[in-house]
Amino acid sequence: MSYCTAAVGHPFHGPYHDREYGFPLHDDDALFERLVLEINQAGLSWLTILKKRDAFRSAYANFEIDRVARFTEARRRRLLEDPGIIRNRLKVDAAVENAKRIRAIQRQDGSFREWLDANHPRGKEAWVNLFKKTFVFTGGEITGEFVLSTGYIPGAHDESCPVYPRVLKARPPWTRAGFGRAWRG
Repeated sequence: MSYCTAAVGHPFHGPYHDREYGFPLHDDDALFERLVLEINQAGLSWLTILKKRDAFRSAYANFEIDRVARFTEARRRRLLEDPGIIRNRLKVDAAVENAKRIRAIQRQDGSFREWLDANHPRGKEAWVNLFKKTFVFTGGEITGEFVLSTGYIPGAHDESCPVYPRVLKARPPWTRAGFGRAWRG
């Protein structure tokens, strides 16, 4: 069963599927949020993450990259004691370290989104290799879901899904000229 079918009418999956999944994100903090959520999903269900999303926003300073990059060791310890989020040291440390790395990308490339766009088009394997070199705790599943959910590769929605035309209208990166070559090669 596809996500498009499974999400219909679900109180958490439905709104995420219908309004966010596969749609392009333009704000760096929103992109960072998606990356942190994908990292935290590793080994767990996406439903668990969606249910804890508000707690994640609160714990991670609304996913403001500059603020998370400055989290102290004391702040990290408080995160590990927060029952509203995933209390895993590797995942907490990855969020803080990746915020620092995104800040470096912003200084060099203008924004995280501009960096992603500059590295587009790529197929999933090339994205995974790039993310492994650039970030921490970003293996194949995490990176694959990140680029799929933010519209950098196709496949988030079935073509028969009623959301698919809205995704196309939003012009995710994979719909732009040149993508077909990268996806096939």
